[in-house]
Formats: sequence, structure tokens, C-alpha cells
Amino acid sequence: MINPINNLNKLFDSRVRLGIMSALVVNDAINFNELKELLNITDGNLASHLKALEVNAFVKVEKGFIGRKTNTTYRITKAGEKAFKSHIAALEQMIKSIG
Repeated sequence: MINPINNLNKLFDSRVRLGIMSALVVNDAINFNELKELLNITDGNLASHLKALEVNAFVKVEKGFIGRKTNTTYRITKAGEKAFKSHIAALEQMIKSIG
């Protein structure tokens, strides 16, 4: 039997990144302010976690405008969705093996 802990992704250890990915996996896209409000964190904290996910190609960033205001939107990539679902499956497997 494969040890489920081997399938955990270290990048998702942070509750903020787990929250970001959870929001993105159920939404087609979500903007920076919506994520900030949803996770109740500061701009800088959110930006640093999003950058880590972007560098690993788990999220795609789209910058645009709504009127004259900038709008930054995030989407989950196929690689990000696959990695996140694998991480969640490993967590579920670990929980089942304990009980």
C-alpha cells in the first residue's frame, strides 16, 4: 500500500494556500479583493502566497481593468487542479486510515 503522506504537497501546508486553492477549484475565476475578503488576510500576505502558487504554475494571473480600476483575477491551472486534488485525496486517505 502506498503511504498517503508521500502524496501530500508541501506547497499546500499553509492554511492560506489551502484556502486559495479551495476557492479556485470551485470558482471559474476569483479576483484579488474577493480572495482577500474570503480569507480575511492582508494584501501583502495574500500576494506572497499567490506568488508562490503562480511560480509553481498552479494559478494563472490575469490583469485587466474595470473602468479605470485595475482588476487582478486568478484561475486554477490544470496542473494546479491535479496537484490540489491529489493532495486532498491523500489527506482523505490519511484520515480514513486513522479511523
